[in-house]
Amino acid sequence: MNISRREVITGRVFLVLLMIVTLLPFVSMLSAALQPRGTVPSGLEWPAHPHWGNFVDAFDVANMGALLKSSLLIVLGVVPAAVVIATMAGFGLGHLRVRGGGIALAVLLLGLTMPFEAVITPIYYQIKDLGLLNTRWAIILPLIGLYMPFAVYWMRAHFLNVPQELSEAARVDGASTWQLFWRVHIPLARPAISSLTILLFLWTWNQFLLSIVLVDDPSERTMAGALGAFQGQWGTDLVLLCAGSLLILTPTLVVFLIFQRQFIAALLQGSVKG
Repeated sequence: MNISRREVITGRVFLVLLMIVTLLPFVSMLSAALQPRGTVPSGLEWPAHPHWGNFVDAFDVANMGALLKSSLLIVLGVVPAAVVIATMAGFGLGHLRVRGGGIALAVLLLGLTMPFEAVITPIYYQIKDLGLLNTRWAIILPLIGLYMPFAVYWMRAHFLNVPQELSEAARVDGASTWQLFWRVHIPLARPAISSLTILLFLWTWNQFLLSIVLVDDPSERTMAGALGAFQGQWGTDLVLLCAGSLLILTPTLVVFLIFQRQFIAALLQGSVKG
C-alpha cells in the first residue's frame, strides 16, 4: 500500500504534538522541583539557578531508601508468582484446551470487567480476617489475584497461536506434558512473558489504592502508595512535592526505557500472529 507524502507529514506532526502533550506535565514538574524551597511555582518557568539539591532533600525527607526496599519486596512477591501462574494457566486454556476451560474463561472475563474500586471493601475484610492487615502480604496476595484475569488472557492469546504440529511432533518423540510446556513452549513464549513481566512490574510499582487502604505504615507500602503520606505531610511545599513525585516516577521510566524493545517486539508479534 502506497502512502502519500501528505499522510506521512500528517502522521509525523501528530506524533510530535502527542509527544509534546505527554512530556509537558513532566517538564512542568521538573521546573517546579528546581525552584527555591518555600516558593510557589507559577506555570512552566525554568529557574535561573536550578536547585538540584531539592531532589536530595525529597529523598531524605520521604525516606526513599526504605520505600525502594519495600517496593522491591512487593514487586518480587507479586510479579514472579503472577507470571508463573498465568503462563501455566494460559498454556492449559490456550493450547491444551482443558475440560472446563470455557467456564474458567468466563470467570476471568468477569474479573476483567471489575475495577479495583469495586472489590477493595471485601478485600479489606478478607485481609483483616487473615490477620495480614498492615503488612506487605496485604498488598502482594490481592494483587496476584487481581492481575490473573488480564495475565491469563495475555498468555492464552500467545499459546492459541502456537501451531499444534509442534506439540504433536514432541509427543511423537515421547515428550510428557511438562516437557512439552518447559522445553517447547516456554522458549517460544519468552517475548510474551517478558512483556507481561514489564506490565506487571509497572502496575505493581505504581499501585496506589491497595497500598493506602490496606497498609497504614508508609514504609510498608509501594512508592506510589507512600506518596499519599508524603503529600499529606508536605502538601504545602509544592517544590518538595514535585521533586518527590519525580523520584517516585523515575524507576518506572528507567525500566520501560531499558525494556521497551522487548515490549514492542511482543506487541508486534501478537499483531502479526493475530
